[in-house]
Amino acid sequence: MCSGLRTLWHGGGVVTEEPADQHPNVRRARFAALARDELVEPLRRFLLRRTDPETADDVLSETLLVCWRRYDELPEQALPWAYGVARHVLANAQRSTRRQQRVAARVASVDPPREVPDEAGPRDDVVLDALARLGDDDAELLRLWAWEQLGPAEIATVLAVTPNAVSLRLQRARARLGDEVGKIEGGAGHEQSEGGRTG
Repeated sequence: MCSGLRTLWHGGGVVTEEPADQHPNVRRARFAALARDELVEPLRRFLLRRTDPETADDVLSETLLVCWRRYDELPEQALPWAYGVARHVLANAQRSTRRQQRVAARVASVDPPREVPDEAGPRDDVVLDALARLGDDDAELLRLWAWEQLGPAEIATVLAVTPNAVSLRLQRARARLGDEVGKIEGGAGHEQSEGGRTG
């Protein structure tokens, strides 16, 4: 039998029916359990580390919708695959936001808004500062490794590269991060010693 369909004898005629595990209600229940138990919270954390809460919620919804539509493509380890989907959806959302910001900037040049004081204080987390100085590829690789706690094989699934390439890139990215941390801490130490001079 092809396509896993069962052939049944029904009152003088032959009919086929889908196996129970392909029934829409069964598939829906399985996906709901997978999303609840394995995908939603890790994906939410993944997105909140990369964008604001409102965008994270929108991207999470779109990511789950894509996962549902492509349910038959989900590998046994679904989370790294879902991270890859989330990265693409977030990139699309960010491109859309940048387009909107360009339009808003043009409008603002015609009708400038009133100044609003910036309440955000200076960011003093050395590692985040160092991470921000890295290229996008290195920074994302390190986020997947440190924040999402993925191994090279899982990161390879997210980034659609080989595990060997991930291992090599990760080693280089960690070295670059260490260099940037050293520069920041060295600069801060230099400023403090300059400030401590009495002339």
